[in-house]
Amino acid sequence: MATVKRCMFTLINAIITALIIESQCRLHHLILKDDIRQRVHLNTFGFYKDGYMSMSMNSLSFTNGRTDNIDSSTIGFSLDRASNNGFSSYLVSIYELQGLYNFYFYNCYSMPINQDSSVSDMLPFSIDINIKEKNPDSFLSAGEIPLPKLYICMSMFFFLIGTLWIHVLRTHSSDVYKIHWLMAALPFTKSLSLIFHAIDYYYISNQGFPIEGWAVVYYITHLLKGALLFITIALIGTGWAFVKHILSDKDKKIFMIVIPLQVLANVAYIIIESTEEGSSEYGLWMEILFLVDLLCCGAILFPVVCSSPLSLDFNRNVWLLFPFVAAINLAQLKLFRHYYVMIVCYIYFTRIIASLIKVIVPFQWKWLYQLLDELATLTFFFLTGHKFRPASYNPYLLLSVEDEDVEMDDVVTSSWCIKKICKVAKTKVSNPKRYSL
Repeated sequence: MATVKRCMFTLINAIITALIIESQCRLHHLILKDDIRQRVHLNTFGFYKDGYMSMSMNSLSFTNGRTDNIDSSTIGFSLDRASNNGFSSYLVSIYELQGLYNFYFYNCYSMPINQDSSVSDMLPFSIDINIKEKNPDSFLSAGEIPLPKLYICMSMFFFLIGTLWIHVLRTHSSDVYKIHWLMAALPFTKSLSLIFHAIDYYYISNQGFPIEGWAVVYYITHLLKGALLFITIALIGTGWAFVKHILSDKDKKIFMIVIPLQVLANVAYIIIESTEEGSSEYGLWMEILFLVDLLCCGAILFPVVCSSPLSLDFNRNVWLLFPFVAAINLAQLKLFRHYYVMIVCYIYFTRIIASLIKVIVPFQWKWLYQLLDELATLTFFFLTGHKFRPASYNPYLLLSVEDEDVEMDDVVTSSWCIKKICKVAKTKVSNPKRYSL
C-alpha cells in the first residue's frame, strides 16, 4: 500500500511539473539564458500559400566576454525549406512557395579562452524572442490541420468498440473475469483522451494557444490511457484472472518495472508537447521518451514470453494421464503465440512503420502518421478482445473452468501437481506395473 501511495504521489508531482511548463502553442515565446549552442532549432512549421511568419526579438545579449569586436555575420537567423523526404535545402529566393520550413538561430562567434591561448570557446548568449506562425485559416501547421476532425472520428470508433465489448460481457456474464472489465475501461479511456486532444487542437487552430483547463484534462486522460494499456497487456500475458487468480513474485516485479516506465514515458511526452522546440530541455526529453518507450515495449513482451500459463514440458508430462487437459494447454499455447505476434506487430507498426511514413509523405500529409497509429491501436484492441472474449469454448479460459484439479497455487510451471505427474510419468516408463500416485 505504501508503494502504491508513493507511485501516486510521484505521478501527481510529474503531472504538475509538466503542466507548469509553458503550454504548446503557435504563438511562441522562447527565452534562453546563457546558452552556448551554435545552432538553435527554434521551430518547424508547414506553410500553405499565403501563410506567414512574424518574429520579434525582445533582447539579445552575450556574457563572459567583450562584445565590441563581434562580427555580425557570425550571428543571425535562417529559414530552411525542408523537402518531402525529410532532408533540408537552404532557402534562397523561394519564400513564396508553400512547404515545411525550419527556423534556426545561429551563434558562430567564438572567442579565445585567454589572451595567450589559441583555443577558442563559444560565447554564451541570452535571447528573448516571439514567433507567430499562421496559415490562411488556421494557426496549425499544414500537416496538423485535419487532426481535430481525425481525433473526433477515431474517438467515436473507440467508443463503439467499447460499447460492443460491454454488450459481449453482458451476453456472456457467466464467463466474465475481472480482466474483462479492465479491458472494457481501455477503449472508453482512449476515446476520452482523443476527444480532449481534439478540443485542445481546436483551440490552438483558432486562437494560436490552448485553453489550460482542456489541456490539463487531456494530459490526465493520456496518462491514464497509457498506463491502463500496458497494465492490461501485461496482465493478459501473465494469465491473471483467466488461469491464475494471484500474481507471482516475478509478475509483481514486472509490474513494478512496467508501470513506472510507462508513467515516465507519458510524462516525457507531455513535457515535449508543452516545451518549445528551441529550449535545451526539448532534445533531452526526446531522447528520454525514445529510450523509455523502447524499454516499455520490451518489458511488456517479457511476461507474454516467459509467463505463459502452461509449458510444452507440462503438456508432454500430462498427456498420458490427462489428454483432454493437455489438448486445452496446446490450444492455449497457440493462442499465446498469436498474442505475442500481435504485440510485436503492434509495436513494430506504431513505433517504426508509422514513423517512416511521417518522414516520407509530403508535409501536408503528415497527419497520416496519426491516422495509421490510431487505426493500428483500434485493430489491436479489436483483435485482443476477439481472442480473449468471454466464451465457454475459448481455450484461454478452459483450464480453470473445466479442470480445477490441476489449478496451481502460484505459478503453473512450479505447482506440486506437475511434480507428481512427472514422477508418475517416469515410473510408468521404467516399470509398467506401477501406476499409483
